[in-house]
Amino acid sequence: MSHAPARPLDPQAWAALTRSRHSVRDFRPDPIPEAVLRAVLTDAITAPSWSNTQPYRLAVASGELRDRISAELCARYDAGMRARRGGLADRARVAVTRHGLPDGDFRVPQRYPDDLQPARVACGRGLYDVLGIDRADRPARDRQMRRNFELFGAPTAVFVFVHAGLREYAVLDAGLVLQTLLLAAHARGLGACAQGALAIWAGPVREAFAVPAEYRLLCGVSLGYPTDAPVNAFRPDRAPLDAVLLPPRT
Repeated sequence: MSHAPARPLDPQAWAALTRSRHSVRDFRPDPIPEAVLRAVLTDAITAPSWSNTQPYRLAVASGELRDRISAELCARYDAGMRARRGGLADRARVAVTRHGLPDGDFRVPQRYPDDLQPARVACGRGLYDVLGIDRADRPARDRQMRRNFELFGAPTAVFVFVHAGLREYAVLDAGLVLQTLLLAAHARGLGACAQGALAIWAGPVREAFAVPAEYRLLCGVSLGYPTDAPVNAFRPDRAPLDAVLLPPRT
């Protein structure tokens, strides 16, 4: 089967698209039209993969299914917070029931490598400054973390699974799909936020979808139309190109 060569895209238009994309953390409840959603996902899976194995699967939740998964994730988050912030009885309850303890397929890092920690801290401080949350205000920080599991109000969530047998190469391929999905959504006026937090608890997602045994939940994406909330104006700094390029040995 032959394919016609793609028409060149204006470089300035491409740069404007990629450089204006950002994480959205507050969404309107308006549902995404089915044709638009399918177009975004179809674009996403055109990304290249290791020997064209496409070692990923996508699970899409909208409507009642989205609400059910979000409610269960919030319940587990609340149980975990009660154990973390509460007393001995709260911790004992979680230890016995296991409800609230992470059951994800991958460990979400709690401590970043020392050389990456400054960027993480700067991003967190910048976000909290926009939200007006003081670092010492633990309840407000907890509420903002909970917003992850509320999907920031987005009407749709996309969960990304990777094939365990291809290890890091499946994760690499999923990253290509994820970036393509984010750009495809942005090109159609949608906002998105890729969230590692949505993989802390894999149970509610596995219960909602027929996930093959060899696939592992990597992350989730909240997807929808952005609001004008101040948080959506947050733009963390990117390192300059020269800071990312490795110098040749002399």
